[in-house]
This record gives sequence, structure tokens and C-alpha cells, in this order.
Amino acid sequence: MNYLRKFLSAPISHRFSPIVIFWFSLSLTFAAFYGVMALQKAFSVEYVVQDDARQHVFWMQRFLDPNLFPDDYIADYFQSVAPAGYTAVYRGMALLGIEPLLFSKLLPIALAIITTIYCFGLTFQLFPVPFAAFVSSVLLNQSLWMKFDLVSATPRAFLYPLFVGFLYYVSRHHLIGSCVAIALLGLFYPQYVFIGSALFLLRLVSWQSWRISLSRNWRDYLFSGIGLAVAFAVMLPYALKTNEYGPVLTAADALNSPELWPGGRNPFYHENPFYFWLIGERSGILPPLLPPLIWVGIFLPWVLQYPSRFPLASQISAEIRILKQLIFAAILMFFAAHTVLFILHLPNRYIDHSLRIVLAVSTGILIAILIDWALGVLVPFSGQGQQIVAGGMTLIFTAGLIFYPNYTPSFPRTNYRPGTLPDLYHFFQQQPQDSLIASLSGEANNLPTFTHRSILVGREYAIPYHQGYYREFSQRMRDVIRTQYTGDSQVVQGVIEQYGIDFWLIEQSAFEPEYFSRNRWLQQYQPEADQAIALLESGTLPVIAEAIARCTVFETGDFLVLQSQCMINN
Repeated sequence: MNYLRKFLSAPISHRFSPIVIFWFSLSLTFAAFYGVMALQKAFSVEYVVQDDARQHVFWMQRFLDPNLFPDDYIADYFQSVAPAGYTAVYRGMALLGIEPLLFSKLLPIALAIITTIYCFGLTFQLFPVPFAAFVSSVLLNQSLWMKFDLVSATPRAFLYPLFVGFLYYVSRHHLIGSCVAIALLGLFYPQYVFIGSALFLLRLVSWQSWRISLSRNWRDYLFSGIGLAVAFAVMLPYALKTNEYGPVLTAADALNSPELWPGGRNPFYHENPFYFWLIGERSGILPPLLPPLIWVGIFLPWVLQYPSRFPLASQISAEIRILKQLIFAAILMFFAAHTVLFILHLPNRYIDHSLRIVLAVSTGILIAILIDWALGVLVPFSGQGQQIVAGGMTLIFTAGLIFYPNYTPSFPRTNYRPGTLPDLYHFFQQQPQDSLIASLSGEANNLPTFTHRSILVGREYAIPYHQGYYREFSQRMRDVIRTQYTGDSQVVQGVIEQYGIDFWLIEQSAFEPEYFSRNRWLQQYQPEADQAIALLESGTLPVIAEAIARCTVFETGDFLVLQSQCMINN
């Protein structure tokens, strides 16, 4: 019994003791294991891409071939909003000859391992029990692989290794590490510089017996002052930067944007206030999709009220306050983001990421405390039978923690989107690099990634947060709908020449009235959508439909590719 207690819950003062190395190595093993599971999905077929990577990665092919996506409005926009650090990492890999899409599949496992290292170190810094650090690391990994942040290999994927690293260095009062971490946050995921800055300020404040007092240690002011100066310096370029794609969307305009309501590209608002404020993916205060066990951590403050019953709780460092400070800062930024929509981007981003980290660390600490308490209760009855029972229960718990995800559907959740039309991709790859493709089909979303050719519009790229960009995008959508469903050849010629469209990708089912009724997103573009439905219901054959027989240059399955010049000439 004593050996089991020492193995699971004994405090360790030496960071490089064998038991610490064991639990640390096991943490890395499971981080790598989950990452390999994701890699299997990433390379399951020839054409596959993570959903969000279709926005943030496709344009980086320019690093390998600057002639790709010439004068591409969509590619230029996403390149302009990409954080500098994120862009630099992919550019560096491209200089080594690694394609951006390939790198986006390999990157998540590396980020997961770095996150695990810092999570283990943070938990061990707050509570020197290596088993607790192991539990925290595994739970955080499970949490990350239940969402698409890490696997997306987009800017927010870098948040976890950088921010958990920031918490680790702050908890150790490591000035250089803290400053480097918050500077990197500004280069990769600048929203969380606000959280880091709030933590620097909160370190100067203490709350005891319902009274607020300021620190009397000048070193605290020096530490926080330098950290805030670095945060200010890294955020200053964002404040001074002029966005060529117009101002950020205002709350008043957002309320009238179909893209931000259910059925739109980025649903934010909801008619149900409960859904909007609590569980909305972008607006709610509660994070979705967490391992059930991770919620146990909310009871840690209650256990800490009874140190005589739970003696291991005395090993918790005073730096545990950083978890409370993080929750406070996250809630503060959550409501601040709601107050100034969408200047601080999405409110849920602040609370979601923070709560995942806090719950993982808290749960690891609490479980170690409870196991130590349970084993302590069994000491008076430490016969061989009781030891076997205690060991068996501990083994069952650990196995349940580790293998729980294997019994959940789709773990790890990756949202990888396979490309199902390789012949179509090969056809477009053979076309000139300056080719422009127009389409209302969902398959258009895959073309920039798989063919390295420009598209005029695509649902995946209908991001409404910058008014100038979305105004142009919306106009293009209306023009494509109007052109695809008109009986006037002059309209077709005018739009093709206006945008320089080379190919038109259509589905053969696109000329059935049900095509629009099945696509709620297309219906928001009014009055063009209703006019298209009326034309189809009247039995009138659109100009593009008439051109199918003579202008089709490629066909596969339900998809047809029409040459635009052919439609104009005839």
C-alpha cells in the first residue's frame, strides 16, 4: 500500500527523479499516440484536407510558386489576415521544400507534444506530484483532440503550446520565458495577448477576506511592467495597421447578416438566448466537447477547504492562484468581446481555451489528492487483499482515463475533408495557372487546395468579419447566381468578361428547383436566389444549361466543366 501511495501521490522535490521521468515519458507517449491516430486520417486518401486549412493554408502554395493565384481576391485576403509568426513558419518550411498542405498535417502532433511538455511542467510546478501532471496532460490532450483547433494547423493551433508555456513561465517567475511566450502569442494568436496582459496585472493584486490589496514587492511590479511592455510592443503593429479590406463588422450590421445566423457560414447569433449565451459555439460561455472526467476539476476549490481531511492538498503551491486569475481574465475578456463585437473577434475563444487548460490542470491535481486520501483510508486495513483491491481500482481508473477516447465515436475528431473527384482535380491542374473557376457547387471549396487554381466564390471563404471583403464576396455570389440562372446571354457574357472567368463548374442537378431548397446558404442571396427558383419552376432553360452540350470540356459523375469562352462565342 505504501509503495502504491508513493508511486501515485507522493510529492517529489527532484524534477529528474525516476518516477517523474516515468510519468513524463508516459504523458509524451499518449500525446504521440493521439497524434498518430490523427495522422492516419490525414493520409488515409490521396486528396484530404482539414476543413479550416482550406481557408488558411491553400494560399501558402505561393511560397513554392509565386505565380500561383495571381490577382486572387480570396487568396490575397486570407494572406493579409494571417499573423506574421504563422506565415513565417509555413514560409520557412516551404524554403525547405515542404508543401504547406503536407506540413499542415504533420504540424499538429508536434504542437501536441510541446503542449504536453508545458502542461506537465505547469501542473508539476503547482503541485509536485508527477501522477497529477500525467493526468492533466492526458486530459488536456483528449480535450484538444475532441475539437478542431489543434488539428487545423491554423493560427489558433499554436495557442496551446504558446499559452500553456506562458503560464508555466509566469508560475515560475521566469521573466525571459514569460516575455518570449507573450511575444510569440502576439505573432501567432494575438487575441490571447489580452489574456496574458490581464494576468500580468492580476499578479499585482491579491484578494483576502473580501479585501483587495496591492503587492508590496517591487519585483512583482518589475516583472509585470516588463511583460506588459512586451505585450504592448507586439500588439502595436496591429493597432497601427490599416486593413485594405474595410473596417471590422459592427454589431449593428452583424445582426442583419445571414452569415451569422443558423444556416450561414459563421453562425453566431441564435434566437434562443440560452443557446446564445451558454453553449453557442462562438458566443457561449461554456466550452463544447470536453472529456467527462475533466469536469471533476471544478470541485478542487471545495477540497482545498478541508486540508485536514486531504493532507496532500498542503503540497499545492501558492502559484495555484494563476488558475483563478486565468478564469477571471477569460470571463472579463469574454464580456469585453461581447461589448465591442467583433473588434476583439469571437467571445467564446477567450473562455473556451482558458477553461480547457484550467480544468485539465485542476482535475489532475484533484484526482491525485483523492487517490492519496483513499489510499490513506485503507492503510489501517492494509492486508494483502486490500492492497490487491486498491491496486486493481487504481489500475481500472488509469485504464479508463487513458482508453476512454477509444470508445467515443470519431476520436480523434479531425474534420478532415477528403476530395472525392481526383480526375477533376487533375484536369484543373493541367490548366494555365491564371485560370479562374466559377461555381456554386460545394466542390469549389476544395479546388484552391487540390488544384492550386483560383475560384471566384466558395462557401468556405464567405467570412463576414471585414466589411470590405465580404461586400465584394457577396456581390460576386449574386453575380454567379444571376449568371447561372438567366436566359439572357448578354448577362452571361458581361459577368464572364467582368471577372475573367475561364471555366464554369456545375452539377447536372443544378437546374432543378430543389437545388436551392436543399442549400440554405444559397437562399440568403436575395433576390437572385428567388429569381433563379422562379426561372427554373417556369421551365425556362438558362443560357448556361443550353451551352452544356457544346461547351463541356470535362465531365465526371454529376459534375460538368464548361469553357466560358465557348459560351460567349456561341
